Amino acid sequence: MSHAVIVHLKLSDLHMGTEAEREQFFELEQQLMDALGEDGEFDGNEFGGGECVFYMYGEDADLVFRKVASVLRSSPLARGGFALMRYGDVLDGDAPEVREAL
Repeated sequence: MSHAVIVHLKLSDLHMGTEAEREQFFELEQQLMDALGEDGEFDGNEFGGGECVFYMYGEDADLVFRKVASVLRSSPLARGGFALMRYGDVLDGDAPEVREAL
């Protein structure tokens, strides 16, 4: 799987957010996994520095984003966030990227 969709969402503070807030993000994570289905791989999350980052991979970054976009856009947790579509291998420093505001 050579393309990536990396979703950056803001937390309520500049650190790791509250425990209750993280629980909401875990619920959103499950919704993203359900929406993605067999069209890609959900590879986890990262909390810190005032944001939650979700990592998804697949053969086609546009398809991966289309599968999860409605879940993200309907979630208040995604307001002010963005998705980064990366069209190439993670080790390819020249792979093109497109940023999509949420």
